[in-house]
Amino acid sequence: MKSGFLAILGRPNVGKSTIMNALIGQKIAIVSPRAQTTRKKIQTVYTDDRGQIIFLDTPGITKAETKLGEYMDDEIEETVKTADAAMWIIEPSTFIGAGERKVLSLLAKSHKPAMIVINKEDLAEENKIARTKETYSQAYQQAVLELGKAKDIEAAKDVKILACSGKAGLHMKDLMQAIFDLLPEGPLYYDPDTLTDETEREIASEYIREKCLLFLDKEIPHGIAVEIMKMKERTTANGEPIVDIEASILCERESHKGIVIGKKGAMLKKIGSNARHDIEEMLDCKVNLKLWVKVRPGWRDNDMNLKSLGYNKKK
Repeated sequence: MKSGFLAILGRPNVGKSTIMNALIGQKIAIVSPRAQTTRKKIQTVYTDDRGQIIFLDTPGITKAETKLGEYMDDEIEETVKTADAAMWIIEPSTFIGAGERKVLSLLAKSHKPAMIVINKEDLAEENKIARTKETYSQAYQQAVLELGKAKDIEAAKDVKILACSGKAGLHMKDLMQAIFDLLPEGPLYYDPDTLTDETEREIASEYIREKCLLFLDKEIPHGIAVEIMKMKERTTANGEPIVDIEASILCERESHKGIVIGKKGAMLKKIGSNARHDIEEMLDCKVNLKLWVKVRPGWRDNDMNLKSLGYNKKK
């Protein structure tokens, strides 16, 4: 039986979370077209007769400019160290920049089995996919030759490179089998019914932040965090369950607060109603969601604020 932990790496917005959600068949990780959508490592579990895959979805590879950015870098490095294998997700392109070189270095130095996945196959011509495969195969082999061990060099020549589309659902079965092939033999680490180690409170917070990412303009979402103040289930007068949630949307500037609230509260209502829909689907019951907007200047560079929001540095 194959079983192990798989680190998912890549630049922001290449579709890491979309592919993970598609593979497990359920939305766990939030998705948006903005950078830093994923800030923490998100762990999800897939189990079938072949074994068990624990997906470790990491933040996108970027240049750290705040303490939050440093935390995200730490998460990526720690995840690669502890994983059994790695899956590097890219887009159809022959471009290799600083972010790609960083991933190549991490993979080569880890000495772990790895595969490369070209996402968004449906948006590219076949010849572009072929050029991408050739470029990244050569780059990976060169990185392993320079930074890896002797035993890694031969394996690097046969690195698996697959093309797929997480959004369109193309070649997901082939990708799943390739992942199982990459993992070692091992026991089930989680109960077969387990889907994620994220708490409902954490997922609800991420759903709210996702709507901020989707609906707010420009740089505002980068300075936003969500803090769940209360999450409690009760029974209505009709005997139906309902969950009361109170959450604060934190922003760094007073001017941003007004934008998040919107004219006559329109934007805050939009964020709340859309987030509530996703949370109700997750909890399978009605949700009473109340949102507040608070200003917390410089929270991304404040260790105490980061810790209170769950961003705990590991080193």
